[in-house]
Amino acid sequence: MHRTPPGTYVEVATAGERVRAFVPAPLPPDPPLVWSPALRRRFDDALVALGRLDALTAHLPNASLLLYSFVRKEAVLSSQIEGTQSSLADLLLYEIDEQPGVPVEDAREVSRCVAALENGLAALRGGLPLSMRLLRGMHGTLLAHPGGRGKTPGEVRRSQVWIGGTRPGNAAFVPPPAPALAGCLASFERFLNDEPEPTPPLLKAALAHVQFETIHPFLDGNGRIGRLLIVVQLVADGVLRAPMLYPSLYFKTHRALYYELLNEVRLHGDWERWLDFFAEGVEVSATQAVASANALLALVNADRDRIAGLGRAARSALVVHQALQRQPIATAATLVKATALTAATVNKSLAHLEHLGVVAELTNRQRGRVFSYRRYVDELAAEPEPAS
Repeated sequence: MHRTPPGTYVEVATAGERVRAFVPAPLPPDPPLVWSPALRRRFDDALVALGRLDALTAHLPNASLLLYSFVRKEAVLSSQIEGTQSSLADLLLYEIDEQPGVPVEDAREVSRCVAALENGLAALRGGLPLSMRLLRGMHGTLLAHPGGRGKTPGEVRRSQVWIGGTRPGNAAFVPPPAPALAGCLASFERFLNDEPEPTPPLLKAALAHVQFETIHPFLDGNGRIGRLLIVVQLVADGVLRAPMLYPSLYFKTHRALYYELLNEVRLHGDWERWLDFFAEGVEVSATQAVASANALLALVNADRDRIAGLGRAARSALVVHQALQRQPIATAATLVKATALTAATVNKSLAHLEHLGVVAELTNRQRGRVFSYRRYVDELAAEPEPAS
């Protein structure tokens, strides 16, 4: 469906050119959304899938261990959309001070994305409402590195930016000028907090993501913060107890369509196509998260049963096995710290686990060896083939 653009254009001068910048109208969309039966079903299916994921979170014995890994998966995928090459294994190696298989800055960037999400969730738990203050805190964490200093981490931009193209004149999109940001963000913050009227949480997440990317409030990192906002908002609104969802897998798989639909809203007010895509992405992502959690649980239980057959050595080996579920790539030293077992006990347990095929040694060196709970990492990192 094509409407007039949901906002106004203003002429700005930037980088020696005069271009039209887009200032989005406040949410919710006006005229109102058109809810076809198919679109309603799509949202209903997405909500059912989210309910299954949340119920699983409530009943899993190792939900906190899975959460540690799922948060990292979302950070890896969201960063890959922006061109970062780090895999999940690279991030896990970086987190134990080992050299990843990509430039270390790529892994460091993903690690900051994890920290940004954890910062936002901690602020929510501390009583801070979903707000620009919370998002600025996340942004400050994301850009907390020497290269980020010139990009004003934690601060709303004070200059004009453009997206795509080599200069403003051939850009794919020119976001609002800096003087318009205060008004745009005040309206955006009110919408996030159900003012003047409440919006169903999943619909709010879909609308807010587009609005945030369109306002483009920061000099850098808008894509990653905008995707983290989806999960943070679903947690803030009580749809999810924990951020077990990783929607960036769907966005990455359909990256060209993802960007096309964001732009179609700005150009033509085509909210309905975006909403259909978003709800399908949430349903697919939630369903994949449930399948991955169940597969990991089955793997852990099967391995636990085999470890139980070790006799007297089983108790310590099971403690190490549990630690590996939180940190599936680890050294003996990191496992000593995680388990409070002695180095000798950890090394003996790792030898037992290696003999059983539960872990594999990655480094082939005498000291500081790195072990991987390989099947766990492989399952966690799996990206299902898109449906044809």
